[in-house]
Amino acid sequence: MSTVTSRRGASHDAPSARPPSASRRRRSLGRPQLFAAWALTIPFLIVFAAMFLVPLGYAGYLSTFTSQLVGGQVFSGLANYARALEDPSFWAGLGRVALFLFVQVPIMLVIALVIALALDTGRVAGSKFVRLAIFVPYAVPGVVATLMWGYLYGRESGLIAQMISSVGLTPPDLLSPQNVLGSTMNIVSWEFIGYNMIVLYAALRSVPTDMYEAAEIDGAGPFRVAWSIKIPAIRSAILLTVIFSVIGSFQLFNEPNLLYSIAPNAIGSDFTPNLYAYNVAFRNQDVNYAAAIAFLLGFFIMVISYVVQLATSRKERLS
Repeated sequence: MSTVTSRRGASHDAPSARPPSASRRRRSLGRPQLFAAWALTIPFLIVFAAMFLVPLGYAGYLSTFTSQLVGGQVFSGLANYARALEDPSFWAGLGRVALFLFVQVPIMLVIALVIALALDTGRVAGSKFVRLAIFVPYAVPGVVATLMWGYLYGRESGLIAQMISSVGLTPPDLLSPQNVLGSTMNIVSWEFIGYNMIVLYAALRSVPTDMYEAAEIDGAGPFRVAWSIKIPAIRSAILLTVIFSVIGSFQLFNEPNLLYSIAPNAIGSDFTPNLYAYNVAFRNQDVNYAAAIAFLLGFFIMVISYVVQLATSRKERLS
């Protein structure tokens, strides 16, 4: 009897332990709370719609039209998208950013992770200064950083060329067509290693130290602790930096656009898809085709980001 009573009591208490549903929470809120919630949310929704949804919809609308000398703007459906898929300049730019993604992003993230792991050990002298010094380039505007590196890359008067010439060697042309992509990778790595290092370091600081102490008692060294405990514990932070880097790689614009003025023979107007869309829109005055290129680029970014996230989730389930 007591068992039945206790079960009944448990079944009577169970609903009260459940979290209230959304409709119940709304009913529990009074009018002042609902008014305050909407008053705080509506400004954001207005700005979000005005600055994101409306321009996005307008760009999608423009991409379905074509400008003609006779007849002006005419509806052409998906003709601009078909044209972009057959455009060698679009695919050449996409190939460059894909190469940029597969070479620069792993190097940048590995360096950022190694620095974050080293700082997390607490054995680096002057760790606060090191952390700040590595993060400072992220605070430098991209335009300033590109112009600074463009000066350093100069073959005649650049600092790098002068240092190599001072030891009797022939300096390479870092802004030649063969080297300009690598020079751009160097600029972007210099800018963003600190940002990714801070993200990973903050994630490492949130891992309970009990796990490290237990591993050290079992005889694990620093490298074993880093590989088997720290890196798996911050997997979500690593995935975040990977996705941000994938998106940033396909949005590459400032660096090639500024280097174009320094090395016009090495960087064409279609060096990256973003730069190509910009030149098509504002130099060729073909905003309809530029909108189609931008939408296709966004589609590729979405697919690759989803594949990266899906592959990581599957690996986590298997492990």
